[in-house]
Amino acid sequence: MKRRLVIIGNGMAATRLAETLVARGGDKFQIVIIGDEPWQAYNRIQLSPVLGGEKTLAQTRLLPEEWYHQHGVTVRRDESVLAVEMSTRTLRTTRGELCWDELIFATGSQAFIPPLPGVALPHVYAFRTFADVAAILATDGPAVVIGGGVLGVEAAAALRRHGDNVTLLHRGERLMEQQTDAFAGQQLQQQLEERGIQCVTGCGIAAIREHDVVLEDGRAFAASRVVLATGVRPNILLAQRSGLACRRGIVVDRQLATALPGVSALGECCEIDGQTWGLVAPCLRQAEVLAGRLCGAPEADFHWQDSGTRLKVTGIALFSAGESQAGDHDEIWTSWDPLARHYRRLLVRDGKLQGVLLLGDCANAAPLTALLATPAQPDWLFDPSSTQPRAAGEFSMTKPVLVLVGHGMVGHHFLEQCVSRNLHQQFRIVVFGEERYAAYDRVHLSEYFAGRSAESLSLVDGDFFARHGIELRLSETIAAIDREARVVRDTSGHETHWDKLVLATGSYPFVPPVPGHDLEGCFVYRTLDDLDRIAACASSAKRGVVIGGGLLGLEAANALRQLGLETHVVEFAPNLMAVQLDSQGAAMLREKIHDIGVGVHTSKTTQSIARCDDGLVLNFADGESLATDMVVFSAGIRPQDTLARGSGLTVGERGGIVIDNQCRTSDPQVLAIGECALWQNKIYGLVAPGYQMARAAAAMLAGEEASFSGADMSTKLKLLGIDVASFGDAQGRTPGSQSYQWTDGPGQIYKKIVVSQDGKTLLGGVLVGDASDYATLLQMMLNAMALPARPESLILPTLEGSTAKALGVAALPDSAQICSCHNVTKGDICQAVSAGASDIPAIKSGTRAATGCGGCSALVKQVMEYQLSAQGVEVKKDICEHFPYSRQEIYHLVRVNHIRTFDQLISRYGQGHGCEICKPLVASVLASCWNEYLLKPAHLPLQDTNDRYFANIQKDGTYSVVPRMAAGEVTPDGLIAIGQIAKRYQLYSKITGGQRIDLFGARLEALPAIWRELAEAGFETGHAYGKSLRTVKSCVGSTWCRYGVQDSTALAVTLEHRYKGLRAPHKIKMAVSGCTRECAEAQGKDIGVIATEKGWNLYVCGNGGMKPRHGDLFASDIDDATLIRTVDRLLMFYIRTADRLQRTSTWMDNLEGGIDYLREVILEDSLGIGEELEQEMARVVASYQCEWQTTLNDPQRLALFRSYVNSDRPDDAVQRHMLRGQPQPVAAAVRCEGEVSTRPWQAICDLEAIPAQAGIGARLGERQIALFRFGEQVYALDNLEPGSDANVLSRGILGDAGGEPIVISPLYKHRIRLRDGRPCDGGEPMVRAWPVRIENGTVWVGNQLLLARAEAS
Repeated sequence: MKRRLVIIGNGMAATRLAETLVARGGDKFQIVIIGDEPWQAYNRIQLSPVLGGEKTLAQTRLLPEEWYHQHGVTVRRDESVLAVEMSTRTLRTTRGELCWDELIFATGSQAFIPPLPGVALPHVYAFRTFADVAAILATDGPAVVIGGGVLGVEAAAALRRHGDNVTLLHRGERLMEQQTDAFAGQQLQQQLEERGIQCVTGCGIAAIREHDVVLEDGRAFAASRVVLATGVRPNILLAQRSGLACRRGIVVDRQLATALPGVSALGECCEIDGQTWGLVAPCLRQAEVLAGRLCGAPEADFHWQDSGTRLKVTGIALFSAGESQAGDHDEIWTSWDPLARHYRRLLVRDGKLQGVLLLGDCANAAPLTALLATPAQPDWLFDPSSTQPRAAGEFSMTKPVLVLVGHGMVGHHFLEQCVSRNLHQQFRIVVFGEERYAAYDRVHLSEYFAGRSAESLSLVDGDFFARHGIELRLSETIAAIDREARVVRDTSGHETHWDKLVLATGSYPFVPPVPGHDLEGCFVYRTLDDLDRIAACASSAKRGVVIGGGLLGLEAANALRQLGLETHVVEFAPNLMAVQLDSQGAAMLREKIHDIGVGVHTSKTTQSIARCDDGLVLNFADGESLATDMVVFSAGIRPQDTLARGSGLTVGERGGIVIDNQCRTSDPQVLAIGECALWQNKIYGLVAPGYQMARAAAAMLAGEEASFSGADMSTKLKLLGIDVASFGDAQGRTPGSQSYQWTDGPGQIYKKIVVSQDGKTLLGGVLVGDASDYATLLQMMLNAMALPARPESLILPTLEGSTAKALGVAALPDSAQICSCHNVTKGDICQAVSAGASDIPAIKSGTRAATGCGGCSALVKQVMEYQLSAQGVEVKKDICEHFPYSRQEIYHLVRVNHIRTFDQLISRYGQGHGCEICKPLVASVLASCWNEYLLKPAHLPLQDTNDRYFANIQKDGTYSVVPRMAAGEVTPDGLIAIGQIAKRYQLYSKITGGQRIDLFGARLEALPAIWRELAEAGFETGHAYGKSLRTVKSCVGSTWCRYGVQDSTALAVTLEHRYKGLRAPHKIKMAVSGCTRECAEAQGKDIGVIATEKGWNLYVCGNGGMKPRHGDLFASDIDDATLIRTVDRLLMFYIRTADRLQRTSTWMDNLEGGIDYLREVILEDSLGIGEELEQEMARVVASYQCEWQTTLNDPQRLALFRSYVNSDRPDDAVQRHMLRGQPQPVAAAVRCEGEVSTRPWQAICDLEAIPAQAGIGARLGERQIALFRFGEQVYALDNLEPGSDANVLSRGILGDAGGEPIVISPLYKHRIRLRDGRPCDGGEPMVRAWPVRIENGTVWVGNQLLLARAEAS
């Protein structure tokens, strides 16, 4: 017989209890809920949006009406309990009597009504129920809200949305004093007042009258309605009358039981150990604890970790958790961004975080809350987790919520599709990721062991989440889905509401239930954390075994091999890759794998894994065994459908969440995509089908017509360095199908195609050892293209003298899908080419083709080149209007024709006078080839300001000086000299990330004196200054470090001194690590060297810049001589072939063949130029000079180092003040233009004092001007850099634009006409132009105003 369970109260806690009882207790209880409101249970948290008109009551309903009927739950609405008789277990209501076996008090709380005169007037309302809201909205006119806590602020903001005059009165000194500090309270008040809400704090209320509210100080505020938001009290009146023990609330234990048997209490009305709860989340958790006890399966006692309070006002984000009031010994850490108005306050007690307050940017509320009671770090003021991308945007009460569970490759692609359809503006999107990393590239996971970092594998583009206002919650596992309440619940009990739910939970690795599978030393191969664990174990292991010989198993085997282990593969089936390959293909693959030293054991049933003296042993059913140090399970995957099962969604017989063509599950509001989804009884374990599902799901949410109709499971990859491809019906299972096979035994190549019975259609195939035909064959199959008369010609090698295979990309229809990951067709690529894309980076950027798994890269390139050819497009790589050549071609012209100057080059191969693009480029090429002194008269006009003055220009026109410190090594005397020089010349000194000391603030005229002292102290010119190599960074290596195996500092010094004279298309960074552990520093450089026990590993073409990527492992275990020879060749080949300002990483990516081609050229000398490259580098090394040493010995060159050709006075616009003990620029220096000469014309200098084809500063009276010598002409302009206060225009490069003489400003590259100071393309003057005349070799500059007056008279 069912037990009668009566719940007094129909709020959120009561509803959750009923739900949980139904789910867990089945038919145990006959549930009756008694509620004193006339409406079905609703979400009280959403009353503020209802008051503000952003939601309706119906939208806040917790459960649909049919749920109650379906589960036999009776709700007696608009009924109050008058008395409870404990002895007879009955209760009396306004409608009769009821008996009960279990009685639950869920009476919640009541609004506290302060004892004020006039509080009983009819226009005075509480703000607690929907009836209150309806009454408030039934009256128009000015409103006064009394109470400046959370509820009062929300009520005032909601009323203001209707355009009414709203006044918020609060007795405290600041709003929300329980959650804020003085500053946050002030900022909150300011933001409310900006919305038109009048806020009055620190006030006492004298009375409420019919038309106004009067304060104790006599001030009165008009009010046709008054809202009391003065707090709540637990509703315990009925419990007290019934004889229950009550203090502030109904006293219960941590299982929610009162002292009387059969009687419980939960929610806001209960009290546990002196504490009550006014938030929803703990009350819902109490419901689950109570339901467990009532159903006979008690859970752990109720405990609650504060999850914080969030203000629900659209456009004002405020969050507070933990303690807000500081004690005498507490520390308060704050940060404030006055532009974004983001405030963060952390309360630290005894070194631990105890309180969090966020105003503005609340994206890190969850991770900061999770860090409460842990040792605090100062950088938490800015971002508590490098793996938690910051979300932006405000928490809007108006947007429906889209929750995505799972942030893998498919989940992130879904987000990108949402953004492309502007769904992030229609929904508030919340993403839960179980791992600590944001989405990363699992397709290339094994590259993690080849040196790629988690960051380089990341799929998240920069500030993607911040930019689009999407909230990402990493390291948060969803434990349950409540479809009826429309919430997901995490493992801490925190709940998140959703209107649409997308499951992208992926798959989990299948681990055979073999005895011993959970021993120490057994791993799965699935996530980056798995790989870290594998790598840690492998560091002390010699042999590793992979269980699983499929695609994932062989990838795991490759990982173990990269870690240097003797590797074995154990497979239950008789063949490797049984799903993709036929028996002959599998046999060829096995042969190739065996030849590279990997043991293959097929037809093996592992009966147990046991521990032995020196590791583990696998025992097989045939009696054999295999000893190993570690085991990696990679035997397949299973769909991760646990959440779906638990929530009652339909799942397949063998797993997988059943979806339709729009990716909807059995609940239309819940979608599933990727490996967790089951479509027509098929699970798709590849990325491309998951991406197709993601596109279909996003399209459906956007109201577009789109569907998922299955996907091709063809695949091409390198396993253990071996090409393997399988497409279509590779096994020939189609009735009547025929096959053609070709085997190259010596070359270990196997190819097979399967064709239809009539021989006209390609059905599938297998390629092992050589997959170069894969793209062509796949397209033939997918597009049902006609086969040639002899189909076998498609896989047979092309013999010398015979015609090439007929099919090319020209034969493909425009609808042919080239990139399945991103659904890019041939037509899309052709259209991109027609729109101007002429190289692979542009195609990738415009279409996203080849940015997924990368398998289509070759075909994408073919289609691009086909379309370019079809359009008759000749791809021009002219560097600028002055040279119809690419940088590579200019390098060739200079080298082959022994051109030594820019004038020689432009007179023979160019036109005009040059510009800021070609001049520095040619200067770099000349330096790379001949390495001559930069300030020779022929070279000086080519240099930008940094190279002309051998220093780095700063925003105020001063320079930073960087003495070279090879490998970051510096003597005590060197440090003392630098310190003395910095003090003497008032320089700001900073140790930068490049293991060097930069000295900032050097005036132009002081540079020679500074460098004379530096040179005497033994320093050479450092960075930029016409050279490319920065400090070769290093650790101390084996000299000092207990983990070091090689002398990294010595090698770094050798490398730096060897390459310090090199000029390259882009700056070069190098680093050397002296231990064998992974060194991200070295791998993020153009040249990275990491020690091994046998020598050095060389990594090349890394990038630590805006688009970080780890370098690729280029050569292993090489000695010093081989290393230097390899780097010589690589750098000179880069200098020969790179584009202007092209980083080594981009250069390598654009090389056809990439890293493999580079290895052929550099290591194998496939072009036969290795010796030539080495000789060119030897000439660069031999011709090195320190430019400062040369300059200091040449008085003529030193004359150029002056701010003004006719004055020794310093630039008075450069001002300093002391900050933190060092000179710093004055933030807003007062600018004074200075008076011009009182004479109409002023003699400035001799013509020869102005360097040819360059400029120099001068003074016209007190005004600063720039003189430029352009051919036979001299021009004068103001010396000001447009858009700044720096007097530096004279240091710009001269050139022409369409024949018009121009100067290119040195700081911000403005192109300015010399004749009138206007932009080169016209418009208002950027700087003033001054008249110039030359008489007897003297340059005269005229005062424009005086000359104008003279002409007028």
